[in-house]
Amino acid sequence: MLDFKNECWALIPARAGSSLKNKNIKKLMGKPLIHFSIETAFKSKCFRKIIFSSDSQKYIDIALKKNKNLEIHKRGSKISSSTASEFSVFYDYILKQKKYLPLYFAHLRPTNPIRDLSTVRDVVKKFYRISKDYTSIRTVSEMSNPSFRSFILKKNRIRSLMKNDFDMDKYWVPRQFFPKTYFGSCTIDIYKTKNILKNKSLFGNKIYGYIDKNISVDIDTLDDFKYAKFILKTGI
Repeated sequence: MLDFKNECWALIPARAGSSLKNKNIKKLMGKPLIHFSIETAFKSKCFRKIIFSSDSQKYIDIALKKNKNLEIHKRGSKISSSTASEFSVFYDYILKQKKYLPLYFAHLRPTNPIRDLSTVRDVVKKFYRISKDYTSIRTVSEMSNPSFRSFILKKNRIRSLMKNDFDMDKYWVPRQFFPKTYFGSCTIDIYKTKNILKNKSLFGNKIYGYIDKNISVDIDTLDDFKYAKFILKTGI
């Protein structure tokens, strides 16, 4: 049985496969996308250990060029497919540890190159304070248009997110009539290691939502790259 230490380790997962070829190492403002998250992790000075996880030796070599103090987690194809869960990456890494484990893991997704350092530090400090009451903490941003006004198409017929609800009039009212809704900002999430091991879950069922008022980007398309470049250039 491994001991647990009152530490937080950061893990940056970047698999080679993507709908946008080599997305995680595509250059943005002259540097590979993964370098932004690595730089943030080290600059924050919040983490006892920073792990870069990938199935690609090319990605690993590029990551180590940014900082040779990274710990490398080379993962197999089974947890590197397009259907592999984020949980499987953390769980695989944890099971390979032989000395001790941290109480917490921070998740820094490489697809977000725009992070406010003070927010990262504050989220880590916040979770240390509240972790006895929560299983994880997730940064969230308010949606400009509440999700209650979103629809799906069922055989070209508009339907609400609720099953068999086709009455659109009650949803097309001013947004102020609805509660605020949020999406994960991908700035930083923090999980309890013991929850990952015991409940086979990253977030658990008691997640603290930390409202992130900064601009965030989760890059998945070329348009997302263009938007991130605009933000970085203008400093908005």
